[in-house]
Amino acid sequence: MPASFDHTIVAARDRHASAAFLRDLIELSDAPSWGPFTNLLLPDGVLLQFAEPPVEEIQPQHYAFLVDEELFDRAHTRLLAQGREHWADPQRTRPGETNTEHGGRGVYFLDPAGHYLELTTRPYL
Repeated sequence: MPASFDHTIVAARDRHASAAFLRDLIELSDAPSWGPFTNLLLPDGVLLQFAEPPVEEIQPQHYAFLVDEELFDRAHTRLLAQGREHWADPQRTRPGETNTEHGGRGVYFLDPAGHYLELTTRPYL
């Protein structure tokens, strides 16, 4: 069997708030949660486990999600309704915009823990 991606832990100041933000933004499913984890399940079976690490500062990470055009529109509308800053580029030089890179559309924004999230409608490769 070839290797496939199964799960990752996403550090959060408030695991419930971070999980709810992403769940509501891109319409994910809750998954059974246990111990220190609040879990979300991606459609391809990858598990996102939100946890509150015992550290003073959370090291920001980048998480990119491939979505279809309709979900992109709904998620972008939600970002605007929430008044969330967003950018067309990872350098944050194009605030309030989306991009049309790689033959699709994309947007970058921060989650409640400060992770740099990206939505894109086309894979890079």
